[in-house]
Amino acid sequence: MRWLTAGPSISPGAVPVRSLYVHVPFCAHKCEYCAFYSAPPSGDVVNRYVAALVREMELIAPDCRPETVFFGGGTPSLLTLKQWETVLGAMQRLNLLGAAEWTVECNPATVSADKAKLLRDFGVNRISMGVQSLDEGLLERLGRIHTREQVFRSFDTLRAAGFDNVNVDLMFAIPGQTRVHWEQTLTEALALGSEHLSSYEVIYEEDTPLFAQLKAGEFDVDEALACDLFETLIDRSGAAGFRQYEIANFARDQPANAPGQGGAGQTLSLDLPAYACRHNVGYWRGLDSYGLGPSASEYVRGLRAKNWSNTTLYCEQVEKGRRAKELAEALAPAQRAGELAAFGLRMNRGWGFAEFTERTGFSLATGWRTEMDDLIARGWAAETEERFHLTRAGLRFADTAAERFLRLEGEC
Repeated sequence: MRWLTAGPSISPGAVPVRSLYVHVPFCAHKCEYCAFYSAPPSGDVVNRYVAALVREMELIAPDCRPETVFFGGGTPSLLTLKQWETVLGAMQRLNLLGAAEWTVECNPATVSADKAKLLRDFGVNRISMGVQSLDEGLLERLGRIHTREQVFRSFDTLRAAGFDNVNVDLMFAIPGQTRVHWEQTLTEALALGSEHLSSYEVIYEEDTPLFAQLKAGEFDVDEALACDLFETLIDRSGAAGFRQYEIANFARDQPANAPGQGGAGQTLSLDLPAYACRHNVGYWRGLDSYGLGPSASEYVRGLRAKNWSNTTLYCEQVEKGRRAKELAEALAPAQRAGELAAFGLRMNRGWGFAEFTERTGFSLATGWRTEMDDLIARGWAAETEERFHLTRAGLRFADTAAERFLRLEGEC
């Protein structure tokens, strides 16, 4: 582990990093399930964060020509018009605009026509809207600040602003959710006609209210129901024209030149739906990506690093002219290969054996033979001459399956 005290050290002739993530750490209200770093906004803190973010952009800009950009959070759409103008203006000055895919996460309660137009004018071409549920009772159960009606209004606002690539984000296995709830939400969400659908099972993370309620016995996890809801999700989304390409991600299979799409570097060689999120695919295939903002992680030229999960500390460090890294570490080659094996198995296509070797220098078929055979015996995975991938049953337990491929330092 080592500290980073300034901008990146760039070797002459190095290819600039093609992916950029920006974390906006502010939420109007912390959701019951959320373990991501976020805090309530206040004017002075947000303005200080924006200024620090611009400074951090300046530090990495010489080594970054993003083909994919993702603003996540938190709630990026909480930033005011003036704050967005500052960030976008800095990106224009630093030559960070022009990404083929540029996503901004939005809460339906914080979408406005003015913000949507501003983002679209600067080149944002993909919106990910955190819907989670279209049942008022479940929205309240999750601690969401938006209503179901705001979802429909915000979707129309985004369309009117010219966004033709919109993701709708849903959750299932919410405490108190029934199959009827899920069917109704899917029916209405699919009827919106979005280009992309993300849907995640509720995860009970420590230090969240839902975890505390579970431990206190206020509800039980119904594993059979969760499996049933996941199967329903796959069947219903497929019937509506979506193709699953990752455990929780589904996209429409439109022509390659569909609106809002464009080149995104190495990821375009994969068999993906046209509206697949290229930024996230880059993570699963191990492409380099810068991460800016409090708690943001990055992987650049063999070095994995993470910013401090504290907005004040983040600002203090960047104001001194250095990256605000809590830690940075270089993984041993076998560790990195195991990590990539685990990430890549999240995708339906899994890993092609030649592709994995080209990416990591290791043989998946020989280096992880025992793990592969065990998953195949369980019915969780399948192997052909060209590739190894999880089955539909295996995708439901992808995290458990992927853990088997990780390598500790002593095992390398």
